[in-house]
Amino acid sequence: MATKKTSGSKSAAKRGARPAAAKKTAARKTPAKKTAAKSAGKARSKSRSANAEHSSYTLTDHEEIQRWAEERGARPSCVKGTGDKEDIGMIRLDFEGYSGAESLQEVDWDDWFEQFDANNLALVVQDQTAGGQKSNFNKLVSRTGQQKPKTRTAR
Repeated sequence: MATKKTSGSKSAAKRGARPAAAKKTAARKTPAKKTAAKSAGKARSKSRSANAEHSSYTLTDHEEIQRWAEERGARPSCVKGTGDKEDIGMIRLDFEGYSGAESLQEVDWDDWFEQFDANNLALVVQDQTAGGQKSNFNKLVSRTGQQKPKTRTAR
């Protein structure tokens, strides 16, 4: 692209200043760079490393999910009134002592995982809180259309 030189931009170039058009372009690029840096930080926070045990990660392997839940005393459950005879409805993990006693009904792991797979779900979990305590954080998410954090599978 050809640019038209003017005496004003020539003297600005000699002083090391950017011409006005370059300043506008640079200003437009800066937020994108910041956004990219923030996105990279978010992606890193979802990965699991020895230094970031309080970071969340995604599980899809049945044995890993069951192990994670049972280490925290969680039981496979469904939300009462959301299913029918052929479908247990919305699944959850129920932690003893939390508010699920009235709204959740315990189910067996096979039924829970059948619903988990039928709905193409993944479980986002956290091992430890930032304070170092064992974390119960978990969230069921769709495996499709999600931003893909690193997934752990049993090997």
